[in-house]
Amino acid sequence: MSKIGKMPVNIPQEVEATIEKSSIKVKGPKGEISVKIPRGIIIDQEDKKLYVRRSEETKEQKALHGLIRSLINNAVLGVSEGFSKTLELSGVGFRANLQGDKLVLSVGYSHPVEIEKPEGINFEVAENKIKISGFDKQLVGDISSKIRKVRVAEPYKGKGIKYQDEVIRRKTGKSQATGGTN
Repeated sequence: MSKIGKMPVNIPQEVEATIEKSSIKVKGPKGEISVKIPRGIIIDQEDKKLYVRRSEETKEQKALHGLIRSLINNAVLGVSEGFSKTLELSGVGFRANLQGDKLVLSVGYSHPVEIEKPEGINFEVAENKIKISGFDKQLVGDISSKIRKVRVAEPYKGKGIKYQDEVIRRKTGKSQATGGTN
């Protein structure tokens, strides 16, 4: 049995989970998420806990067991607490601004890069940091990845956009690598 799949999903007091035929809807103070349930996966609700089981012991069912449990757990955590990622800008003249629902990045290109705010996502800009928050973990990660791809931090000077906890492996420059002329 899957280590992750056999653990129950605890539902907080303010969250409501509704099991339907092929999906489960999770509703909380931050929003509502629906998770599709594939055939062969069974969801049981007892008190304030959800249990994920599989009907058969096929390779496909075993692979989906832990995945579906994790997706349901992320939905429950998202609608109750929410998720966030923080990006850092580093470089001379690199900055981010909010203009209405758009995030405007000035990161060394000849034009500013505008990123639309999708529904369910919030942007916060302070100094050289961008905080992306929302209730859908997948959407928060996707948007933060798209923002980072605008200008990925390069390994020589570290200029660009990086995650707050990301470590950029620095390379030595051309002159230091050769050791100079003899």
